[in-house]
Amino acid sequence: MRAISIFWFRRDLRIEDNRGFHEALLSGLNVQPIFIFDTNILNDLEENSDRRVDFIHQAVNKIHTQLQQVGAGLDVRKGEPVKIFSDLLKEYPINGVFANHDYEPYALQRDAAVKTLLESQGVIFHTFKDQVLLEKQEVVKDDGKPYTVFTPYSRRWKATLQKEHLHTYPSEKLLQACASYEGADFPTLAAIGFSSSGIAFPSSFWQTDTIKQYKERRDLPAIKGTTQLGVHLRFGTISIRSLAREAGLLNETFLNELIWRDFYHMILWHFPHVVGNSFKPAYDKIQWRNNAHEFQAWCEGMTGYPIVDAGMRELNSTGYMHNRVRMIVASFLTKHLLIDWRWGEAYFAKKLLDFDLAANNGGWQWAAGSGCDAAPYFRVFNPYLQTQKFDSDLRYIRHWVPEFEELTYARPIVEHDYARKRCLEVYAKALKPA
Repeated sequence: MRAISIFWFRRDLRIEDNRGFHEALLSGLNVQPIFIFDTNILNDLEENSDRRVDFIHQAVNKIHTQLQQVGAGLDVRKGEPVKIFSDLLKEYPINGVFANHDYEPYALQRDAAVKTLLESQGVIFHTFKDQVLLEKQEVVKDDGKPYTVFTPYSRRWKATLQKEHLHTYPSEKLLQACASYEGADFPTLAAIGFSSSGIAFPSSFWQTDTIKQYKERRDLPAIKGTTQLGVHLRFGTISIRSLAREAGLLNETFLNELIWRDFYHMILWHFPHVVGNSFKPAYDKIQWRNNAHEFQAWCEGMTGYPIVDAGMRELNSTGYMHNRVRMIVASFLTKHLLIDWRWGEAYFAKKLLDFDLAANNGGWQWAAGSGCDAAPYFRVFNPYLQTQKFDSDLRYIRHWVPEFEELTYARPIVEHDYARKRCLEVYAKALKPA
């Protein structure tokens, strides 16, 4: 049996314009694509109808179907990656393994362990940049240190970006290099131990008009003013390069959102302590109230603040929440209720279809004031003013909280002016110089 290359799909669930897949297909050997349902991740999920597993299963099935059209197929496994690769090394004469970079702490540990195993058998592990535009050390200050403030980072990012960073890798045109596949049938969702979530996933196609009008419409939760491509960027079912090319031509505000995405991935890479701790250590001294009953009311959308409750109900129902409302509910939890941002971050991680560790962590620390380039601690969003500005006709609120004008609706969990004063006192005490 001739030697082959393996391509390992992870956060890049597409055939088209896939950098690592493209490199594998040009390796000169037949390529066997694989996907691993990682039990180190699956075992931590609380529900067997997790929407993200459902989404991944559908995306992976699409890849398998596309490969079948050229007589190939996707080898899908479930288990711990190191054990899976140990098995693959016995089943295939593997010359090299190709994949795209992943930047999260668990992924780095996983990849290091897989690389060690492969190299012990003389197999090279090749990885490439694919899920972001500029990564790691590509955008740094003149002294080589990473940026921690977005605006100067974005200026350097734009100055650094070249045509080659937006290059297309036409992997979809090289599928004939895939090995013929006669392996196991594609597994059902039930075979993996999960069931269908029953929700419709947002389309991966973006509307040009949505990007063109992004600046004017992005803050209005009652309309479809955003692309809702977060889940597709999270799992790589679309190419960040193709989206950035269009954004660069159509709308700088939308392009800035993609730069924020790179920024948070860069922060996670350089400052991995942010996963469990405040970026600014002084903020770990805050004495959070962490009232469990109030947290539960926030989770259920029963705080008595309609805009907050609408956002939480949208999240619980759909796995999505409008970007402006994410800021409002995060500010409310951390500053009105003085509940640790890590509680909110973990809840979003459990519920968001587009959950991305770097962006989720960055957003929550921004809201709490504890992150890099964060909102100052004395900035406390007023939910009523936010409603007037961004949902003045109450369309969004009426949709998700139809009872908000009824006597049966929850009373406000805390009075705004009192909560703001309390927040400023608690923060000031924690941040007072020793």
